[in-house]
Amino acid sequence: MYYTIKETVAALKSGETTSEKLVQTSIDTFTADQKSEKPLNAFLEIYEDALELAKKADEEIAAAKKDGTIDALFEKKPLLGIPFANKDNISCKGHRLTCSSKILEGYVAPYSATVIARLSEKGAIPLGRCNQDEFAMGSSTEYSVYGPTRNPINRDYVSGGSSGGSTAAVAANQALFALGTETGGSVRLPASYCGIYGLKPTYGVLSRWGVVAYGSSLDQVGILGHTPQDIALPLSLMSGVDFYDDTSADLPEADSLKNLTAYKDFSSLKIAVPKQFEEAKGLDADVKKVFEDTKAWFTSKGAKIEVVDLPILDASIAAYYVIALSEAASNLSRFDGIRYGRRVDNGEGYDKLYVDSRSEGFGPEVKRRIIIGNYVLSEQFSGDTYKKGMSVRARIQREIAALFESYDIILCPVCPTPAFKLGEKYDDPLAMYLSDLYTVFVNLARIPSISVPAGSNKDGMPVGIQFAGKMFSEAKILQLAQAWEEDHKGCGVPVK
Repeated sequence: MYYTIKETVAALKSGETTSEKLVQTSIDTFTADQKSEKPLNAFLEIYEDALELAKKADEEIAAAKKDGTIDALFEKKPLLGIPFANKDNISCKGHRLTCSSKILEGYVAPYSATVIARLSEKGAIPLGRCNQDEFAMGSSTEYSVYGPTRNPINRDYVSGGSSGGSTAAVAANQALFALGTETGGSVRLPASYCGIYGLKPTYGVLSRWGVVAYGSSLDQVGILGHTPQDIALPLSLMSGVDFYDDTSADLPEADSLKNLTAYKDFSSLKIAVPKQFEEAKGLDADVKKVFEDTKAWFTSKGAKIEVVDLPILDASIAAYYVIALSEAASNLSRFDGIRYGRRVDNGEGYDKLYVDSRSEGFGPEVKRRIIIGNYVLSEQFSGDTYKKGMSVRARIQREIAALFESYDIILCPVCPTPAFKLGEKYDDPLAMYLSDLYTVFVNLARIPSISVPAGSNKDGMPVGIQFAGKMFSEAKILQLAQAWEEDHKGCGVPVK
């Protein structure tokens, strides 16, 4: 059982609950879970000022009730008293930020990311920071210096990554909603694995100011929640141009998200299903069954579905890793023990300091991606491989944009398989990378997409299907997701 933001706000208004109780429940759950045989390891810490902020919110609510201005208060601060979880690569002033890496051990954020600041202005309470793959590089949240995050549906399985901690916190009812980040599927993938909703917005809709960079031309903050409405409201409050982020953009229909309604006119809806994804090798039979059931639901509503041929999608994962790893190598060069990060100085000169600091500070997956990225950017390849990757990306953007001139959404699975067992792919980077097969085209094309909990496999593990739309079509895909939610109630899988 979970409570939505709307239900929780109503309970706060009526006095049925308090913000302090909400935060204390999360603290108690977190504390008890740490002592369990198989800890979830979703939260790394609960922020020490969360209870204080909750008490202040309760005081505001009590004063407004006394004055008869409670509705006006929540109009001004729609998320007043609502706690949310934060990924460990998004800055929250005065709190630790480590990207789940040894190299940033002890670092405290001197300011809050724009997304955190905007939520706080609307009354929301940063509850704590959540586990992730180190520097957001991974698909399982196993590449963390703090150990893996387990899947709350079955704790022998991965939660997905890289936003596995944020996702597991929501799925396990430890937070009402959470922030994650995406470079190639890191919100949608864990949402699929854990059976909740996860939105990757259009590139630029949410400011990246205060978010530690992985691949700057691909990175985007995403939102995780139990329902599309739980995603739509925070999105409407965080979106928009930010002075500190030149890539930020306004969301035209932001106001319509505050009171999200279900999509109605299915008879005019045209859906494209990429042939390359339907026929891809490695598509799990149970995932395919859930996908077919999802298509049948759309057809029953009157929507038209057509299979489209997009051969360029076959090159998407190769192009993605060329671009993402090249940008990662560049972005992570600043963590050298001199400018930023853990310092290992044996008094043998700057070169030795640089090598030792990075060798001890970074984990194996981050090192692997930095090495590959630097290889791609090396003198003999920089004029060829990276340029080809960018050329493929430009073509993907053009072809996807052209597709949306005739279709409303792209429908496809989130991942070829459901969640896998902990350790199953840890030493197989290629298999891990292929988890992103259906997600990276969205990041390359800079379009929005939402993972919808659509069913489960024979072992009871969740399966997500994604609705992807043209740039700035968040309202439409969230309305479609809300229609799905009202018909299916999320296809929720019980948390163990």
